Amino acid sequence: MRILHTSDWHIGRTFHGVDLLADQARVLTAVAELVASESVDVVVVPGDIYDRSIPNADAIGVCNRGFEAIRAAGATIVATSGNHDSPARLGAGASFAAAGGLYLCTRVADAHRPIVLSDAHGAVCFYGIPYLEPEITRAELGVPQAHSHAEILDAAMARIRADIAERAGARTVVLAHAFVVGGEATGSERSISVGGVETVPMSAFDGIDYVALGHLHSPQTLSESVRYSGSPLPYSFGENSHRKAVWIADLDADGLGAVTRHELPRVRGLSRLTGTLDTLLTAAEFDSAQEHYVSATLTDTARPVDPMRKLRGRFPHAVHVEWARPEGNPELHYRERVHGRRDGEVAASFLSDVRGTPSKGEMAWVERALAAAVSETDSGRGELVAEPSVAEPSVAELSA
Repeated sequence: MRILHTSDWHIGRTFHGVDLLADQARVLTAVAELVASESVDVVVVPGDIYDRSIPNADAIGVCNRGFEAIRAAGATIVATSGNHDSPARLGAGASFAAAGGLYLCTRVADAHRPIVLSDAHGAVCFYGIPYLEPEITRAELGVPQAHSHAEILDAAMARIRADIAERAGARTVVLAHAFVVGGEATGSERSISVGGVETVPMSAFDGIDYVALGHLHSPQTLSESVRYSGSPLPYSFGENSHRKAVWIADLDADGLGAVTRHELPRVRGLSRLTGTLDTLLTAAEFDSAQEHYVSATLTDTARPVDPMRKLRGRFPHAVHVEWARPEGNPELHYRERVHGRRDGEVAASFLSDVRGTPSKGEMAWVERALAAAVSETDSGRGELVAEPSVAEPSVAELSA
């Protein structure tokens, strides 16, 4: 049996406010084409089908068309709910969908009841474990004292192993949405630590022929039989060096045979650009990023006016821009930056940061206002304070 492992579709997700549905539709079409070209029998999707628990109509349409394309390419689909999905909504109509070859595993109580498919060597049991939030599922799994993800997963796997013991000779595949020790996060995953420690040991899956994991967004091999496929698209600029991929695992008569990696087409690249606005708009070295999603860091001495509109003239898919002054240490905390400085110096620095160096006349007004504020504060304490001697700024100073 040939199994394609993909996960974390996050249908409906946006990228810095940009709609990704068209990109997601294209990459799901590529998955279906791979199913056809590689004669895949089963596609497994361990969680985060959608990005939100209540997906909008457009997201549902993209997802359904993706499922339809994969089925039309010849594969049965086994999918579970992840921490982004609503199990009830994703699983609505699951029994009806199963008749068409789409098995949606969203009920914790059914995790030990496998989807049994067959090939020339006999039965293959697919156990779909939906995302297990400890506070919600511990009672249902009969472990009310459990608080960590590891304890909850152990309880679910104990039920699965009990079922496996009654199926002599059956090969096994487990789908799970979890953060397994040894995996590396990319930064675009939502934390699942609510309810206890979020990591689970890889030993929880000992004895399973193939474990298809979801949650982490980069393809990773934890062991020959335990893998993350990662998301089909990058969902943060931290993933710009990743090549997105799926795994294709072959089960033979004895269990897991070969596992091969198949890279997915890059729908749109990601680029982080740094330089002055004029440089980014004119330098030939940035030509290759013109069709990428772009995050720009501007190093102009003064903050540019309307930089995003100007950037999009050259980079129509620019999604993020920030300004980093070329001088100074931006990592210093504010308290450290102002320690030991006079109020007037702090005010002058603030004005320089937001609008340019203040004139002598402007600083004269600032000093007078600060002196007046100090006088009012001390008078409120019942103290007699001499009026500070601050010269009125002259017309010449004000016009300087």
